[in-house]
Amino acid sequence: MADPKGFLTHDRELPARRPVDVRIRDWREVYETFPEQKLNQQAARCMDCGIPFCHNGCPLGNLIPEWNDLVYRDGWREAIERLHATNNFPEFTGRLCPAPCEAACVLGINSDPVAIKRVEVEIIDRAFAEGWVTPQPPAARTGKKVAVVGSGPAGLAAAQQLTRAGHDVVVFERADRIGGLLRYGIPEFKMEKRHIDRRLAQMRAEGTEFRTGVNVGVDITADQLREQFDAVVLAGGATNWRDLPVAGRALNGVYQAMEYLPPSNRVQEGDHAESPISAKGKHVVVIGGGDTGADCIGTAIRQGAASVTQLEIMPQPPADRPGSQPWPTFPTLFKMESAHEELADGGGDRVYAVSTTEFVGDESGNVRALRLVDVEGPQAGFKPIPGSEREIPADLVTLSMGFLGPEHGPLLEDLSTGEGFYDARSNVARDKSYMSAVDGVFVAGDMGRGQSLIVWAIAEGRACASSVDRYLSGSTALPYPIPPTARPLV
Repeated sequence: MADPKGFLTHDRELPARRPVDVRIRDWREVYETFPEQKLNQQAARCMDCGIPFCHNGCPLGNLIPEWNDLVYRDGWREAIERLHATNNFPEFTGRLCPAPCEAACVLGINSDPVAIKRVEVEIIDRAFAEGWVTPQPPAARTGKKVAVVGSGPAGLAAAQQLTRAGHDVVVFERADRIGGLLRYGIPEFKMEKRHIDRRLAQMRAEGTEFRTGVNVGVDITADQLREQFDAVVLAGGATNWRDLPVAGRALNGVYQAMEYLPPSNRVQEGDHAESPISAKGKHVVVIGGGDTGADCIGTAIRQGAASVTQLEIMPQPPADRPGSQPWPTFPTLFKMESAHEELADGGGDRVYAVSTTEFVGDESGNVRALRLVDVEGPQAGFKPIPGSEREIPADLVTLSMGFLGPEHGPLLEDLSTGEGFYDARSNVARDKSYMSAVDGVFVAGDMGRGQSLIVWAIAEGRACASSVDRYLSGSTALPYPIPPTARPLV
């Protein structure tokens, strides 16, 4: 245990965010440096519970009390070894995960939970700075070839585990750069892409091959893929976005979030001088109150929007854990992310319990306004409230309403065996070994699970890789079940 009185003597503390008027002028990450002494105090708050419920909250099974204790005792080298034992990419999760581990922290019953995410990201950043993150190539090669389709967190985790097990792994990505939504869906101010690039350098040195600009199912058929590889891992994500089919949807200026965010990220990559979908000088409306909506808010503000308004059909969540979502479950709470702080500072608004009934256009076919109506809660079926109809200006609208499952494009159409290939939610069905209805074709991450968290993607990528390794070796041992145990593959 780090410090028996740590949780009594130290309050929860996180690094300060850079001032709003400073950070919105660039695309760097928003947090200031966190002094090592303060981090030591945060690690000391961990009680090393007899039953560490943080393990229950984390799909990866991260050994949280262990590396908290090591950080407190200045055992940084050992801390990164314990962190990497269950998590291939803590630099991603430490920045992007909503931290269900913190929601399950025992301190959270009647106090503020341990700042687990902050300790995690400081461990991995220090490890990279000290040169402790090095390639781990396999001692021997198996001669087996594995294709991984998709280079998001699930695909990358599966690829790294399988490469380290000695298989020849090729990752296919239809975009021009590796990373999936980590690359083009997450804004730079939330995670700078150098974190992806340095991890990819490690993976290349280990022997993983990456092929970009390949649309599997079109540029290479499913049959060709299965002929050339001994196993295939489908990790393409749940990219079939939810739409809003109301009057005026076809107007110019109405975009899906994943149409709006990638060009902005390409500006940071040097592909464009300015995004072809820019919010500069425009009244922006973001429909959807989740993390992707917050990403759109921060992006629009940095592009120089005249105003930004966020709409959410659900009622405003409570600030504290409601009785219907008891500890250690993950609660839905009102959050003030960095983008929301920037929105409030600029006079923007977050509007809850409201539904868009129409996109209103001008004579040139461009959106100029939204017609809204207040609605009752989900228990009432989002019934419109009479007399609450109104109109707000909108020159650019982003739809950040989540995803419905994987795209049923040429790849899945070619692989589909008919009944049983998809589950009831249109995801690719798989058994306890993560294998689909097609022999040798496995499914990991959101493509099989549906839209979920980055920690689930990495956990499934690791567990799926273990099953693929067993399949290739002809082992009859029981595979890891779903949900994964997330133990190391090698």
